[in-house]
Amino acid sequence: MKKYIFVIAFLLINALSFAQTGIIRGTLTDKQSEKPLPAATVELISDPNIAGTTDENGAFSLTNIPVGRQSVRVSFLGYESITVPDIDVTSGKDVIIAVALIESFNTLQEVVISAGNNKARTVNKMAAVSARQFSTEEVNRYAGGRSDVARLASNFAGVSTADDSRNDIVIRGNSPSGLLWRLEGIPIPSPNHFSTLGTTGSPVSALNPNLLANSDFITSAFPAEYGNAIGGVFDLGLRKGNASDYEYTVGVAAFPGVEVMAEGPLGKKGGSFLAAARYGIVGPLGFAGSTAQPNYSDFSFNVDFGKGKLGNVSVFGILGTSNIDLIGKDVELDGDDLFATRDEDQFVKSGFSAFGAKHTIDVGSYSVLKTVVGYSSSNNSIKEDRYYNLDTPEQTKIRFADGENTESRFTFSTLLNSKISNKLTFRTGVLLELFSLDTNLSDRDRQADNDGDGYPDYVNLLDTDGNYSILQPYAMAQYRLTEKLTLNAGVHGQYFSLNEQVVAEPRAALTYALNNANSFSIGYGLHHQNVAAPLLFLNENIGGTLVQTNKDLDLVRSQHYVVGYDTRFADKWRAKVEMYYQAVDKAAVESTPTSYSSLTEGAGFGFSIDKTSLISKGKGYNQGIELTLEKFFSRGYNVLFTSSFFESKYKGSDNIERDSPFNNGYVINALGGKEFKIGKAKQNVFSINGKVTTAGGRHYTPVDLTASIANGYEIKDDLKAYSEQYDAYFRMDIKFAVKLNSSKKKSSHSFYVDFQNVTNNANVFTKSYNRVTQQVNQIDQIGFQPDFGYRYQF
Repeated sequence: MKKYIFVIAFLLINALSFAQTGIIRGTLTDKQSEKPLPAATVELISDPNIAGTTDENGAFSLTNIPVGRQSVRVSFLGYESITVPDIDVTSGKDVIIAVALIESFNTLQEVVISAGNNKARTVNKMAAVSARQFSTEEVNRYAGGRSDVARLASNFAGVSTADDSRNDIVIRGNSPSGLLWRLEGIPIPSPNHFSTLGTTGSPVSALNPNLLANSDFITSAFPAEYGNAIGGVFDLGLRKGNASDYEYTVGVAAFPGVEVMAEGPLGKKGGSFLAAARYGIVGPLGFAGSTAQPNYSDFSFNVDFGKGKLGNVSVFGILGTSNIDLIGKDVELDGDDLFATRDEDQFVKSGFSAFGAKHTIDVGSYSVLKTVVGYSSSNNSIKEDRYYNLDTPEQTKIRFADGENTESRFTFSTLLNSKISNKLTFRTGVLLELFSLDTNLSDRDRQADNDGDGYPDYVNLLDTDGNYSILQPYAMAQYRLTEKLTLNAGVHGQYFSLNEQVVAEPRAALTYALNNANSFSIGYGLHHQNVAAPLLFLNENIGGTLVQTNKDLDLVRSQHYVVGYDTRFADKWRAKVEMYYQAVDKAAVESTPTSYSSLTEGAGFGFSIDKTSLISKGKGYNQGIELTLEKFFSRGYNVLFTSSFFESKYKGSDNIERDSPFNNGYVINALGGKEFKIGKAKQNVFSINGKVTTAGGRHYTPVDLTASIANGYEIKDDLKAYSEQYDAYFRMDIKFAVKLNSSKKKSSHSFYVDFQNVTNNANVFTKSYNRVTQQVNQIDQIGFQPDFGYRYQF
C-alpha cells in the first residue's frame, strides 16, 4: 500500500498547473424518428462564444473546452431544447455524447428541458415505467463497483445483490434467471466469466464498461419489443469510436485486470473503430476469495464503416475465456473457502462470445430500418474428482462428475421505426433465435449404489444434442394524446418450438405530466419465459430408457402492474416512488406434493439435477414499494438514495405458500460523491465516493444434519423450505480518486483506491454441510478488501 501512496503523492506534486482544454463531440437525432438533425445549434453554457452547428449527419464538435465539468445547450427550431450538464471534459480523451431532441407538441412554443434528470429518460423512448438510463461514467465513479455494470445496477431501486461473490441481479424478488441481457438489440447469454448454462451471473463480468454507450435498465412491465423474460431487461449499447482522432488507453485494476484500448477514424465515410482487451490479475493479488487462482480474459470491439448510399453497417463482438482449478488439498479442514471443498478437486472452464453485424438504413423521410444478424455461444465444463476416506490409508480418488455444456444461438432481428407525426411514433419488428444445445452431464451426486462397489453410481443425467427456436414478433406505438398525456402500448408475440406454445402479450403504460416538475405513470405487462434449459433437458430413467420428461413444460407467465410518481422538487434533484405487483403462474413444480418450484432456481452456479416429470402448476407473486431520491451530478457532488421494501412468495405442488429464496424483505442503498478541483489552475480533480448498503438476509432451507451424515451428502429439510433467514447484510465502501490533465499534450492520468467493506463485516455466504467434519458450517463472504486502478489516456 505504501508504494501506491507514494505514486499518488508523486503525481500530485507534479500536477500540471497550466490551463488545458478538451473536445466535446457528438451526434444529434430526432428521438422519435431516430434520424439526424442537421443545422441545429450546440453551445457551451459557460462560454456561448464556443458554439457550433450539426452537419448533415447530425454530428457536431466543440473545441478548446476548458477541462472539468461543462454543460452544453442544444436547440433546433420546432424542437424542445435540451441542456446536457456536467460533462466530464479531460485532456486525455475527447468526450463523445449522443443527444436526442423531441419535436415540440406545439411547434410555436419553445420548451427548454434540463438533462439533469436525463437518467430518468431512457434511451428507448418506449420505456415509460420502471426504467432508467445509466452511463459508463457512473460505472467507473461509484464505490464498490469493480467496473461491473451488474454491480452498478445493484444501486438502483428494486434490485438486490447481497452477495459479494456473484453479480446475479435479483429484480423485485424474481430469480436472476428471469433477466434478459441484450447487446446492440439482440439477446445474448450471460456476459460473464465463469458462467454456467442457464444462469445470468457469475463472480466476474466479461463486459468492458469503457465500450458501452448510455444504456437502459428496466425492472418491470417492459415495452413490447422485449420478450422471453419475466424479471427485467439489461439493454446495452456499444459506443462508436472517435471518428476524428486516434486515442489510446492503458490501465490496470484489481478486478478488470490489465487493459489496453484503441479507437480512431476508419475510412472516408465517417467510420470508426473501437477495440479493447483485458487480462485478469485478481488471482495473483489474492482477492479471489479462494485458494485457487482464477484466470480470465476478454476482448471487445465495435467497428463502424460509416454511412453510405446503402445505409450504415457496423460489426461488433465480445469474446471471453476463463478457467480455475480448485484443489482440495489447498483448503483447510474447516476453512472458509467460498468455492473449494477439502475432499474434492474441481477443474472448471468456461467461455462466452457474442458477435453481430448491424445495418441501419433510412426508409423514406420519417422511418429507419434496423437489422442485426448475430451469433453467440456460451460453454462451460467441469470435471470433479472426489476423495473417499480422506487422509486415511484407504483414501481413494474417483471421478465424481463430468459435465460439458455448449449453447449456440443464431439471431436475426429487424425493426422498423416510423415517426408518423410529432404526436405518434410506431415501431414493429421480429426476432428469431435458433438455439443449438449440446449438453452432457454424468454425476454420482445423490445416486444409489446399485452396482455394490461401495460408491454412488455414475449416472448420465444430461445427454442432449438438439435444436429449438423462439420467434418473437411485436408491434407498439407511442401516442402523445395531449401535451401532458402520453400512451405507450403494444403487443408482443412468442412461439416456443419445444412445446409449440404460442402466446400474445399486451403491454401498456400511461404517463401524465402534472406540470414541468411532476408526473404520474401506470403500467401493465404480460410476460412469458421458458423454463431454463438445464431443467428442460434433464434425463429420467423410465424402464431403462432415458427420457426428457420436462420438454413439454409451459412457458412461465407473469403479469406486472406498476404505479409510479416522479417529482423534480429542486434544481438537479429528483424523487420517485413506485408500487408494483407481479402475479406468476405456470411455474414448474413436481407432480407429487413437495416444496419445489422452478421459481427458486437460478441463484447459484447450477440448477437442480433431480427434478424430472415436472408439471406447470406452480404459482408465486412479488409485491413492493420503492423510493429513489437522487441529486444528479452538479456543483461538484452527487447523491443517490434508494430503498426497496418487498415480499416474494411462491407455492410448490404442496400448495403451501413460502418465502422465496430471494425474499430479502428490504434493500437500502446510500451513495454520494464529491469532487475537488486541485492544482494552481484547478484543472485536476480529487474525488471521494462512498456507498453504504444494507439488506435483509436471504431465506434458505436448513440442512437435515442426521440425514446428511447417514447418506454422506447434504440433505436439506424440504418440509422447512426457505423457512430460515441469514443475518442482515451490511457493507460500506469508500473510494478515493485522482485525475490529472496534461498541459502539454493530449493525455491524462487517473488513479483510484477503493476500500470495500471497510468495517470488515462478516456477511453470510452460506450454511452448508461439510462432508469431512460432518457438521453444518457457516462460510462468510469476503471481508475487507482493497481495490485499485490506474489509467493513462492519450
